[in-house]
Amino acid sequence: MSKWDERAERISAAARERDVTVATAESLTGGRISSVLGAAPSSSEWYLGGVVAYADSVKHGLLQVPDGPVVSESSARAMATTVAELLGADLAVAVTGAGGPQPQDGQPPGTVWFGVFTDGRVRTELRHFDGDPGEVVGATTSHALSLLEDALHR
Repeated sequence: MSKWDERAERISAAARERDVTVATAESLTGGRISSVLGAAPSSSEWYLGGVVAYADSVKHGLLQVPDGPVVSESSARAMATTVAELLGADLAVAVTGAGGPQPQDGQPPGTVWFGVFTDGRVRTELRHFDGDPGEVVGATTSHALSLLEDALHR
């Protein structure tokens, strides 16, 4: 069992115990966070689903990301809020970033913004991960799962 699977099991237990529903909005990770959560025990009881918005037009159109760069705090904030509203979730995590190998929106590879929606508010966090695009996606997935778990224990 991977560390992601173990964390997803803990997220599942906490979400069911607290009767909390969860959603995701992903860009950089391309659905990996959703895949991990969907494979967790009893996920149909608490995981509502997610939006994988890889194209900027989808971020701006569906997830109400404001005009401007998508690798930004405002983008992560809008993605988390909008996916929670669209799916009716109590808790949502959003990720947007530059996976590499090229910079995006003037941000170096490995730059990732996270948004966590809970209790009607969003908190954001900026992280920088080293490695090739696959390693950045893996680190982003791990950190997003950690943020979800932390939010469930607040």
